[in-house]
Amino acid sequence: MKKQKIFVLDTNIVLHDFRSIKKFQDNDIVIPIAVVEELDKFKKGNDALSFNARGFMREINKLTEGKMFQKRGVPLGKNLGFIKIEPNHPFPESMTDLFRDDIQDHRILATAIWVRDNNPDKFVALVTKDINLRLKSKAAGMEAQDYLTDRVQEDRLENAQREVITKTLRPEALQELCYGPENCIDWREVSDKKPKAHQLYKFAWAGAESKETVCARFDEERGKVVLVRTKEAYGIRPRNDEQKFALEACLDRNVPLVSLTGGAGTGKTLVALAAALAQEKDYDQIILSRPAVILGNQDIGFLPGDQKTKMSPYLQPLMDNLNVIKSQFRPSSKEALKIDSLLKDEKLVISPLAYIRGRSLGRAFFIIDEAQNLTPHEIKTIITRAGEGTKMVFTGDIFQIDQPYLDQWSNGLTHLGEKMDGQKLFQHIFLRKGERSELSEIASKLL
Repeated sequence: MKKQKIFVLDTNIVLHDFRSIKKFQDNDIVIPIAVVEELDKFKKGNDALSFNARGFMREINKLTEGKMFQKRGVPLGKNLGFIKIEPNHPFPESMTDLFRDDIQDHRILATAIWVRDNNPDKFVALVTKDINLRLKSKAAGMEAQDYLTDRVQEDRLENAQREVITKTLRPEALQELCYGPENCIDWREVSDKKPKAHQLYKFAWAGAESKETVCARFDEERGKVVLVRTKEAYGIRPRNDEQKFALEACLDRNVPLVSLTGGAGTGKTLVALAAALAQEKDYDQIILSRPAVILGNQDIGFLPGDQKTKMSPYLQPLMDNLNVIKSQFRPSSKEALKIDSLLKDEKLVISPLAYIRGRSLGRAFFIIDEAQNLTPHEIKTIITRAGEGTKMVFTGDIFQIDQPYLDQWSNGLTHLGEKMDGQKLFQHIFLRKGERSELSEIASKLL
């Protein structure tokens, strides 16, 4: 028989996903009272942490209505285990000198050790996204784990970065793709089995001295592999094949959800913004945003001025991309004046993600920059705001994460690519080559 399991949850697990208590199958859950005390500090507010804190409290209240915590706790539901809120317990005498500071992390760890020592017939583990607490737990001989439910496997992450397939084609098929009347070929020319939606391809000319490649993608609606042409959007022209794929995806009205990942200077935000400006007549509003303040749990009240003034330092990178596009034209040109007009009329809006929950975004082109700092639940919250005719583009670098409890396997941008892979409404492009400058690219590789 398999050994029964008990998982002791840290506060950051609940703040990451309050529904996590129902994602441990038929195993039991223990919530230290120290976690409840910490959650009390987050119950007020409009950010995602406060939302998860309140959601967890409501869920526990519903489970325990008219019930008391027995020895094992209260049942979580059909085919699930039990949940119990456990009072604080001291460390064993042998460890009292190891953890002298009376802090919440130590209270949670001490309770987890007490649960383990009082359930010798069961496997007990502390689940936390705090790497430091996991190290302390292991030093104390306590099993500690990360929250793995929304964590993408490492090999799947590597595959997501190699989604462009490079192949050779029959000269006749390549000729048909490039110069045929419909610029497409049957998918059987490139694969034994039907490709997933928006599968990307690069084809080289056989025997040609030039290294130039032909870009194509699988169009699921037509059942064909179609040519991807080099397009221009508001003065911005792709400098490499990945940017070519990215610009086409951002310009395609039939693909309402796009994610662009890659290192610094690969042109993710610039390409998305150029595509949005090129299509401004098709949308009621263009919204640029990034999760710098609210989702980082920082307070903008300490900065002087109104909300717009307070937010300007955090949103300046978005303005920098806008200025790059404006620099392609003379200050008096109609394109530059058009951008100024869009900003003045608030058809082009640069704002934080503070008030996304509860809104319905209809006919909007929504660009979310630095999306690697979002949790999977926050990504879901944003996408479910999309109304009819809305397009969303998420950009970010999964290896530059500023949130302490996220990494390249558990952040929302990685989760989005994993869960939506193969959907005809979604396309993901990984941009490899930095185009900001030669200095930027070599620093990104070597430093």
